[in-house]
Amino acid sequence: MKLPPAVVCLLLILVFFDGASVEARGTPSAQGSRNQWSSMFVFGDDFVDNGNRPNITGEKTSRQWSYPYGSYLNSHYPTSPVLTGRFSNYRMQSDFIARMLGLHEAPPAYELTDDQSCGSSGMTFASGGAGVFKVTAKKKVPTLAAQVQAFKRLVNDGVIPTRQLHHSVALIAISGNDYMSGSEANNGFYTSFDDLDTYVGNVATEILDNVAQLQMLGVRKVLVNNLHPIGCMPLHTSSNNYTTCDLLGNYGASVHNKYLKQMLKERDNVHILDLYTAFTDIINHAPGGGSDESKNFNRELTPCCESTYKGGYCGERSHSGKRLYDLCETPDKMFYWDQTHPTHAGWEAVMKALQQPLMEFLDEDYVA
Repeated sequence: MKLPPAVVCLLLILVFFDGASVEARGTPSAQGSRNQWSSMFVFGDDFVDNGNRPNITGEKTSRQWSYPYGSYLNSHYPTSPVLTGRFSNYRMQSDFIARMLGLHEAPPAYELTDDQSCGSSGMTFASGGAGVFKVTAKKKVPTLAAQVQAFKRLVNDGVIPTRQLHHSVALIAISGNDYMSGSEANNGFYTSFDDLDTYVGNVATEILDNVAQLQMLGVRKVLVNNLHPIGCMPLHTSSNNYTTCDLLGNYGASVHNKYLKQMLKERDNVHILDLYTAFTDIINHAPGGGSDESKNFNRELTPCCESTYKGGYCGERSHSGKRLYDLCETPDKMFYWDQTHPTHAGWEAVMKALQQPLMEFLDEDYVA
């Protein structure tokens, strides 16, 4: 399948995501599935990483281990959050899905589990900054395929029993790192539109291949994120005072999503979580439109936590300990937590919008 050169050219807009990896506790309203899916396995990037990235003091990529990341719900709570390695102020996407399955929260992080043992709730293999291909600036971050291979080893070694897989759901969250600065798209020195067209197709194909791997290993149901409207991230709305989204960036995401939909549509037991529409209905809807959830947020394109200088990051402090970021007082009224990740309230609104089709998919009979 070939895209017109003008369309493919717009995908170049994605590779200017300079240095900002899309790295990823209320009460859920969802009821558990009638099929009693009791285990969850999570793969992907920072939208669902709950502790696999190491805590390295002073590194931007470790900011999720520093205040105000963690259980910062508003300025009236104690300033000692429970740091969990999540790229949010509290819960994130995988936590809300886990609650729909009847679990307390997303399954434990692979790197934080003693001897990589696996409990009945499952395991999270996702790592902040990951893509389907290696990102040059993050060589130590496991790709999607590497995460699935780690899962496969545990299955083959009997750490994850086959019977557990018969009641399992997998989530794959790939949120755009393959199109960012330092990615293969940026370093490939492509000389034609066909080269870039092929690259986008390869990203989608790699996701498909890993879905197939999980199903071959015995996972019964697979959820796959499509790309959210990346042009609406504060990273890109900051240049216009957080007032409008970058339309070309969003269009590039929609092209990726078109590939993904075409490749997965014939696959049984697979459901695409339409983050693009859910995000858009909340933060970038037409005047007079939007979902009911959109009314709960102020300044939807503005982050709650942002650096006080260009090139800085939420949670950064000077050598003397001075705070180098500003923090809003009401994260529950803000959709975005930092430059790239939603708040707890943002994720709650997104997953509320996606809940019904997700639960209907889980309640469908498994197709052998």
